[in-house]
Amino acid sequence: MKVTYSNQAVNDLQNFNAADRTLIAKKIHYLAENFEQLKQSKKVRELKGTRFTGQFRYTIARRIRAIFRIEDDALVMLILRVGRRKNIYS
Repeated sequence: MKVTYSNQAVNDLQNFNAADRTLIAKKIHYLAENFEQLKQSKKVRELKGTRFTGQFRYTIARRIRAIFRIEDDALVMLILRVGRRKNIYS
């Protein structure tokens, strides 16, 4: 599965230090390779609410989340946001 980052996600990543950015990149590519397995676990959950229709949350670390969407036509994972748990949903 191909991974694409939104402009907002790229800006979000700049708020992290180099070690965290490396961890986030590794975890996102792991997610892309193992999406179906992770979907069965608590690491990946579909978000509820009209604002989040068709979007998922991936727990990267204890306080780091990624919000993404799967684009069915081309099997593309679009990373919408990456950030700390307390302000990722705003």
